[in-house]
Amino acid sequence: MRKPHHAIVSIAIITLAAMTLPTAVRAQAALSYDELARNEAAANTENGKRVAPAKSIANPSTDVSLDMQAMIGAPFPPHFNADPKSPAEWKELIDRRAKLAIAGIPAMKEKLGVRVEETRIAGVHCFIVTPNKFPSENRRRLLVHVHGGGYVFGPGEAALPEAVMMAGFGGFKVISVDYRMPPDFPYPAAMDDAMAVWKEVTRDHDSRRTAIFGTSTGGAMTLAMVLRARDEKLPKPAAIAPGTPWSDIDKIGDTYASNEWVDNVLVTWDGWLGRAAKLYANGTDLKNPYISPIYGDFKGFPPTILTSGTRDLFLSNTVRTHRKLRRAGVIADLNVYEGQSHAQYQFNINVPETKEAFTDIAKFFDRYLKE
Repeated sequence: MRKPHHAIVSIAIITLAAMTLPTAVRAQAALSYDELARNEAAANTENGKRVAPAKSIANPSTDVSLDMQAMIGAPFPPHFNADPKSPAEWKELIDRRAKLAIAGIPAMKEKLGVRVEETRIAGVHCFIVTPNKFPSENRRRLLVHVHGGGYVFGPGEAALPEAVMMAGFGGFKVISVDYRMPPDFPYPAAMDDAMAVWKEVTRDHDSRRTAIFGTSTGGAMTLAMVLRARDEKLPKPAAIAPGTPWSDIDKIGDTYASNEWVDNVLVTWDGWLGRAAKLYANGTDLKNPYISPIYGDFKGFPPTILTSGTRDLFLSNTVRTHRKLRRAGVIADLNVYEGQSHAQYQFNINVPETKEAFTDIAKFFDRYLKE
């Protein structure tokens, strides 16, 4: 009997899908569970290493919004393995990515009800982001924002999205620091700029009403700013929010391996990320606590809220930071989102997880900042 046309099409699709799967995945799919279990048990007899089978991972669906599922399942970004060979090539990549970020800012400002003005603080280019409506308790509070981007991405207005979200969702006035970056300005330029702004801000504002926040690179800088504030005898913020911090800039931490090729944002340290790390450090020891703050002393840190996701390449950075803070006696909250890759809680203001993340941070700040 002749097969119906739709059956032939279905068989063709299944066959094509099977052909496009990696050979190892197809081979394992053909094994029974008992055969797979025997193979994996034999491969993991050695203490000190873990061998996992090649596999594909479907999008999580439970407790994850449809829009977030779409982000979680998206392909790798085209720049994940970028390898600029010169300052000019770095600048071309940086500018190309900046234009994409800047394009969405006007609509974001309008939807979240914030206004932005440029200024200079202590000689450093900054943006002041102000919500159109202030909760009364926030009128004397001030947040300092240090943006992410691997110490290379996010110049100028491209630094703004996270600050706009914090101002809009949280109802805080925010100073966003447009710190200098490589290839022209490697370490310590970014930290020097951030600390110059912090020093100036705390001359006029009660530090008990201030907080510092940032994600990824900004998370690492948030932690390092507290270390430097203590070392330089400057006031410390009342609270901090280092989101998925790059607290160990070297390829050290469990999820640099376990989430490699699973995180669809950073993907792997061995791509542009590790190249940016070396460009930024410019020969400085990667374990310098002002570059990798996980190697600093967290005793006396202010209350801290950290955010990450289960597929985040920096999940270990976040978890290690949380545990070190707790072991130092610091109040530290940890929010981990199902299925999210690096910093996906701030990629789309229309996704419910984004509002949830920034609302949690705002509530945390409200708990610890003086009115």
